[in-house]
Amino acid sequence: MADNRTVVATIGKDNYSTSLQNGVHTVFSDEPAEIGGKDTAPSPGDYLRMSLASCTAITLKMYADRKGFKVDEIKVEVRTGQAEGKTIFYCQVFLSGDLDKAQRSRMLAIANACPVHKMLINPIAVQSVVMS
Repeated sequence: MADNRTVVATIGKDNYSTSLQNGVHTVFSDEPAEIGGKDTAPSPGDYLRMSLASCTAITLKMYADRKGFKVDEIKVEVRTGQAEGKTIFYCQVFLSGDLDKAQRSRMLAIANACPVHKMLINPIAVQSVVMS
């Protein structure tokens, strides 16, 4: 299911504190102090990594619950790097609970099928226009 909600980012005169709204929730973004921000909130890149991590964890939890897997905790760590001219998302999934080898293997396949993962590996186009 595609999530087609619109999000709005608003920035004023302060470097680089930004309000982010999706119609229901408001969060903030900023940049680290070393590049001129005040480091009061996650950076845009952090939100991208958090999006993949949380979507992976949620997808795994939904699957484990549906299948009756005995999972106590799911932890997902995501970092990014560069290799061969492209961005690489390094995603580590930690599963605690009573899972056999086949269940762990299936959970990895499910992790790689979360909606944000699919969005990031498919061709992406960004169409921007300036409005008044």
